[in-house]
This record gives sequence, structure tokens and C-alpha cells, in this order.
Amino acid sequence: MDEIKHLKNDFSNPPRSLGSLKKFPEIRRRSTETIQVNLGYRCNQACSHCHVDAGPNRTEQMTLATLNLVFKYIDKWKIPILDLTGGAPELNPYFRRTVEQAVTRGIHVIDRCNLTILSEVGQKELARFLAENGVHVVASLPCHSKTNVDRQRGVGIFELSIEGIRKLNAQGYGVAGSGLELDLVYNPQGPSLPPDGEALTKEYKQVLAEYDVFFNRLVTITNMPINRFKHQLEREGLLNGYMDVLRSGFVEKNLNKVMCRALLSVSWDGHVFDCDFNQMLDLPLGAANRAIHLSELVDLPLLNSPIAVDTHCFGCTAGAGSSCSGALTD
Repeated sequence: MDEIKHLKNDFSNPPRSLGSLKKFPEIRRRSTETIQVNLGYRCNQACSHCHVDAGPNRTEQMTLATLNLVFKYIDKWKIPILDLTGGAPELNPYFRRTVEQAVTRGIHVIDRCNLTILSEVGQKELARFLAENGVHVVASLPCHSKTNVDRQRGVGIFELSIEGIRKLNAQGYGVAGSGLELDLVYNPQGPSLPPDGEALTKEYKQVLAEYDVFFNRLVTITNMPINRFKHQLEREGLLNGYMDVLRSGFVEKNLNKVMCRALLSVSWDGHVFDCDFNQMLDLPLGAANRAIHLSELVDLPLLNSPIAVDTHCFGCTAGAGSSCSGALTD
């Protein structure tokens, strides 16, 4: 109990000030609906926009002991959604075990899939496994143009991505009445906000139908000015201009729907954050003055605790808004 009291004191500091140009508003948590777990930074791709800096040479991965702790937290607080991310989460040796444990509990499982992983050695049965367990697949396809995708993700990636969608379609994903959800994720190619989601969805469906592949929904996500993408903007002298776009595009009503208010992000080593972006920036949960481990939270309610904010948060509130589930404005 003394440790919990001490941890509450760690949450007492208000979110940091963002400077004189414009401060991001202080926000607080609602009930946690989603626990988003980063299973590791290893990935079969190294995309230019990746805020995780994931790639084939990364070795960090979540252990079985930490995964058991995740389920202890889920059971304690009755978390209904488990969102698995990476890197390529499927490359963690305990990925399938994690999915099966969650499904047994009746939890809605999301797999953040890059599509090309379905063509990797050892992943021949992955599409069937996901379908058999009713996993909601959220797959990254940052553009419907082969040229743009290959420029951002590597030569040949677009064709492998289309092949990945075909494998999922063959299992029933994206097919009306199957109950298997396949959402695609769009990222802008540069320092701009995503376009209108409804119009872009129609465009995606029309273009991808020419490849005879199908999906349910298009998720548009703003590129966050952190890590790999931030460094690219700095090299091109575009960072300040992009931050001006995000700040000037701030929409207050989006604060009601930002994902951090109902999501808990867990890093591969078990530390917790208000969102995946804060995790990559090492901004501790709740604007605490030290890193917090999931083991410290099992008996600690988070309702109404503060959320750590910084300049990148304008990316979630600009324009139609942005989250791991897509735009915030209907």
C-alpha cells in the first residue's frame, strides 16, 4: 500500500508546459478500454515514417513473464480490447500464444499487421491463424500507389502488401458477412494532414478493386513529428513548418476522443505510457517524474489521472484528428 501511495505522488506533477507559442491543454484519463502492447521492435521492414524506428536488426522483444503480467492487469481491470503492435508483432515468439489467451477470455484482439509479414518464412499459416481466432487485422498500406508505397517502405513492398491482402481475403477478411475485419491504414507521404477520409476510402476501394483485393475500412493517421520522421523533416528543413500546420489545425472537440484518454500503452519491457507515441519519447505515464512499470499499476486505479502531453500531441488534434483507430471527427 505504501508503494501505491508513493506512485500516486508520482502522478501529481501537471503535464509539462509547451512553450509560449501555444500550450497543449491538460487532459485526464477516462476508464481504460484498450491495452496496447508493443511486442518488440523487430520488423521485416524499415519504413521512413516509422515512429518506432523498427527494423530487421532490432532485438528488443517482450518476454513471456511480461506478457503474463499484461494478462494479470487485463484480468484485474476487465480490459475489453488487446491491441498488439511492434515492429511486426507476429515476430514475437509468443504472439500466437498471446492471441489464444486473449480469445479464451473473450477479448477483442487487434493485430497491427504490415501485410508483408504474411509472406515471410515461417508465417505461411499466419492468415489462417488470425481468421480462426477472429483477430481484427489493422494493416498498414500508406498509399494505393505502388510508386508511393515503394518510396516510403522499400522496393517491392507494394506487391507484397497486395499479396498479403489476398491471403487475408482468402480467409474471409474484408468479405461481407464473414465477421472478419480488415482495416487498412493510410499515412500522408510528407508533412501534411490526411485528406478527407470518406473520399479517400472510395478512392482506395476503386483502385484496389483493380487488384481484386478488398477491405472493410480505411484508417487515416497523421504522421507524428518524432523519431525517424522528425529526423527526415529536420534534414529537409520542414520541421518548423509542419509543427505550424499541426498547431494551427488544432480542433478543441477532438480532445474528447483522443486515444490516450482510454488507452494504456505497454512497452516491450513492461513500462507503461499514455500512448504509443509517448512510449517512443520516453514520456512517463501520467506526467510522472520517473518511469512506471506495469507491475506497479495492477492495484492502482488510473481514472482521472493526468496525461503526459508535448508538442507532438497536436498531431492527434489537428484537422479531423488522429488515433490508432483513425480520424476523430465524424
